[in-house]
Amino acid sequence: MSRVHPAVGITAVLTLAFLYLPMLAVAVFSVNKTRYGLEWGGFSWKWYTGLFQNDQILEAARNTLVLAVVSTLIATVLGTMLALALERYPWGRRVRGWLETALYLPVVTPDIILAAALVVAFSFLRLVSGIFELGMVSMIIGHVTFQIAFVALVVQSRLRSLGRDLDEAARDLYASYGYYVRRVLLPLLAPGIVAGAMLAFTLSLDDFVISFFTAGPTSQTLPLFIYASVRRGVTPEIHALSTLIFLATVLLVLMSERLSRRAA
Repeated sequence: MSRVHPAVGITAVLTLAFLYLPMLAVAVFSVNKTRYGLEWGGFSWKWYTGLFQNDQILEAARNTLVLAVVSTLIATVLGTMLALALERYPWGRRVRGWLETALYLPVVTPDIILAAALVVAFSFLRLVSGIFELGMVSMIIGHVTFQIAFVALVVQSRLRSLGRDLDEAARDLYASYGYYVRRVLLPLLAPGIVAGAMLAFTLSLDDFVISFFTAGPTSQTLPLFIYASVRRGVTPEIHALSTLIFLATVLLVLMSERLSRRAA
């Protein structure tokens, strides 16, 4: 059995420290009594208490949750249908290759490019309709556009692991397609669908670029609030808010990873 060189392990530890020590520092300052400076003034929860008494933060949190929940529900339904269409419809080899490429494009395209394209699309829609304005609706549409691809990829991987034998067995047993989908396919796809939905929810919760380009004056989310607050100066309340968002994201990612392993 080959052994890994100690330098590899040291590099891995240093890499993890580089990734997580800044977040640990933010968490430490979120419970520091001292409001300004780097001096430790004692342990305190007052910044978290003040955080939940701040109406602006509560409003931003409500917008963030509404945006994440609604966009995730829409993206999960559309992404699951897209995965089923790609994996079960008898596409030609060349067409299937183009569709697979189109599915991966939103994943690898920089957020700034997608956000700029959405701004152009919404500007054209406002010009044509005369009533469309940037706000929660535009943010939901923007988030759904990149969430669909992630949901579809997770569900598609689950579909491929199931194979096509189930389809043939259902036909041999004279099951209608609706019965097969309701009683066989969807229950087996459930871990993949839930994992894809949780991934989409996490991406929406943390998104800044697309939200920044598509937000309206009354649809500020937590990432946008943090950005605006940091420009005025970092306060312990921002440390507390950042810590809570980070912990929520980590929890969702861990749950999504666990469900993905079950799906595999």
